[in-house]
Amino acid sequence: VMGGEGQGVIGEVSENRKEYLDLLLLADEQENMIDRYLDRGWMYVMKDRSGDGPAAAVCVVTDEGKGVLEIKNLAVRRELQGRGLGRRMVEFAADRFRGRFQILQVGTGDSPLTLPFYKACGFAPSHVVKNFFTDHYDHPIWEGGVLLRDMVYLRREL
Repeated sequence: VMGGEGQGVIGEVSENRKEYLDLLLLADEQENMIDRYLDRGWMYVMKDRSGDGPAAAVCVVTDEGKGVLEIKNLAVRRELQGRGLGRRMVEFAADRFRGRFQILQVGTGDSPLTLPFYKACGFAPSHVVKNFFTDHYDHPIWEGGVLLRDMVYLRREL
């Protein structure tokens, strides 16, 4: 288990990953979509220093080939949002994989909640996959008052 500045200790989770489904669903609200990447990625969870209580944040990253590491899921428990925990998880992944990957990318909805967050974390727009959410999810997904249609990819160098 790795520590870090600020609240919480970040550790890797290699089994029983579905134990954190409640958190994973905050970032990706359809379980069969989570199933597509959960077992092929690295998963990290932030807990309080005691290790007791619910996880504060979760992050799943995958090797997408050609030196690209992708954040597939990043979620912070609702009552803890806005305290820098999401940014800390991004920086943890960037630090851990720097030297092994050249690019950290994330795909997200065209949402007023997530795009400003990733831009503040140093990501820049890369490309768009049209109709990703309408094609792959069995229900409409709304975020920040916006119906998500396209997947917007952002990247930063590691």
